[in-house]
Amino acid sequence: MTIRWCRRAGPTGGPSGRRSWRVGNLPVPMETVAAFDVDKTLTTRDCVVPFLWRLRGPELLVGLVPRTPGLVAATATRRRDRVKEVVTAAAVRGLPIATVDRVGREFEVGFVRRHLRPDAMARLRWHAANGHRIVLVSASFRSYLEPLAAHLGAHAVLSTDVEVDESGVCTGRLRGANCRGAEKERRLREWLGDARPIVYAYGDSSGDAAMLAFADHSFRVTSAPIPEVPV
Repeated sequence: MTIRWCRRAGPTGGPSGRRSWRVGNLPVPMETVAAFDVDKTLTTRDCVVPFLWRLRGPELLVGLVPRTPGLVAATATRRRDRVKEVVTAAAVRGLPIATVDRVGREFEVGFVRRHLRPDAMARLRWHAANGHRIVLVSASFRSYLEPLAAHLGAHAVLSTDVEVDESGVCTGRLRGANCRGAEKERRLREWLGDARPIVYAYGDSSGDAAMLAFADHSFRVTSAPIPEVPV
């Protein structure tokens, strides 16, 4: 039996521009990817603010005082990315990235795992059991999502991260864009590269809308139980 790679879409390459293998004369999807948002999709609550608080504690509030005008303005105009930038700067600026990552590992074990949704975990395990590639696509921070990915057996993390200077100290700025909204779709497309597998996507908010629209099978997560098997 011959298996060959089909490079073109359309009549010879599968629907919707998807690349495929051929087994004999039958097209078979290259692979399947399951893209999961994290906060309030895999977990029952937000993780960003608790993590930043874990980094600084009450000092976070002190650090926000000189940034209050910018924070108020960003909040009033509903610029969520800017709000996150301001709060992140107060939390991480001047900290060694080694410290941030160490706290991230501790936070993943002590906080994130305690708030994982059992039904979401069952769905993720279903994907894993079927050989699907699992990717976490989240506005949460890399420092605790990479340990979470290792714990869950996920293949990749596409997330928000902090900028680090040449000496390994956090500048207080984000490294690139906040991984939310259109940025989620862009990161996922970039990660997929030229491949176009079948994509399942899971998210709970408007920040996941672009990723959900991109997917072949999208699931808007609510408080309702998630079936173990997609229907």
